[in-house]
Amino acid sequence: MEDTKIQWHPGFVAAMNLEFAENRDDLTFEPEYNLNTKPLEIDLLVIKKQSSVVLFNEIGCFFRGHNIIEYKSPEDHLDIDVFYKSMAYAALYKSYGRTMDEIKADDVTVTLLREAKPESLFRYLKEHDYQISNPYKGIYYIDGNVMFSTQIIATGELNKKEHIWLGSLSDRLKKQDMKELFNRIHQLESAFDRELADSVLEVSVGANKEVVENWKGDDTMCQALMEIMEPEIRLREKELEEAALQRGMQKGMQKGMQKGIQKGIRDAVDMLRKFGHQDEEIKLTLMNKYDLSAEETEKYFQ
Repeated sequence: MEDTKIQWHPGFVAAMNLEFAENRDDLTFEPEYNLNTKPLEIDLLVIKKQSSVVLFNEIGCFFRGHNIIEYKSPEDHLDIDVFYKSMAYAALYKSYGRTMDEIKADDVTVTLLREAKPESLFRYLKEHDYQISNPYKGIYYIDGNVMFSTQIIATGELNKKEHIWLGSLSDRLKKQDMKELFNRIHQLESAFDRELADSVLEVSVGANKEVVENWKGDDTMCQALMEIMEPEIRLREKELEEAALQRGMQKGMQKGMQKGIQKGIRDAVDMLRKFGHQDEEIKLTLMNKYDLSAEETEKYFQ
C-alpha cells in the first residue's frame, strides 16, 4: 500500500466532525492551523470549546477551551520526538494569543491519535516517570512532567460501534467492517453529514483496496451502494420540489423533481465507479432499481 496517495487528514477531520455531531454547534473546528510562519503550516486540528459546554463523547470528556489534535496515519510513527513536537506546537499556539497570556496553559489540551497503541512511546514515558492511565477503552491519559494535559488515543482499540468514523480510518478493515460503515452512512439524514461520511469512505476504500476488490464479486455490493445513495437522491428531489412549489410553477416542480433524481443517480454512478464497478453492471442495477429503459439509463454515462 502506498500511504502517500491516501489523503488521511481530510478523512480524519471529517471523522472527528461526525464523532462530535451532537455538539457540532457548540464547537469550532479549525482543520489546518497556521502557526504564523509558512514552514509551520501543519495538519493540526484545533477544536475550540466554550467552558459551559459538556461533551458526552469519551474523547471530548478531556477537552478544555483549546484542544490541539494531531492524527497519525497507520503508516506514521508516534514516538517520543512526535510527542515533544506536538507539545511544541501546542506551546506555539498558546503563545500566539492576541494579548499576553490570553490563552491559559491550563485551558489547552493535546490529543494524539493513531490506530495502534504506540508501545515504544509508552515504554519511554514509563521509564521517565510519566504516569499512564486508561480511563476508557483505547484512551490513555498522560500525567507527570507534561506541559499540557495530554491524551493518546489508539483508534483501533475504541468501541467500533460508538466510534465507527475514527475506526474506519484503517488499512486493516474487513468486509464486515465495510458493511457496518455503509449501514451507518445509510442512516445519516443530513446532506452535510453524508458529505463528511463520503470523505471517511474515500479513505477507507483507498486504504483497503483488496477488501473492496474481493467484495466486488458480491452481487449485493452494487445494490448496497445504491441504497446508501438513495436518501441523497430523494433529498435532492425534495429540495428542488420545494423550491419549485415556492415559485408556484407546476411544470417547474416536475422538472425540479426530475433534475434532483438525475443528479442523485449521477452521484451514485460516480461512487460505484470509484469502487471499481463496470458501467454495464451499474446500468443493470439502475434499470432494475428505477425501472429505466436501456436508452434512459445511457444518459447517466455520457
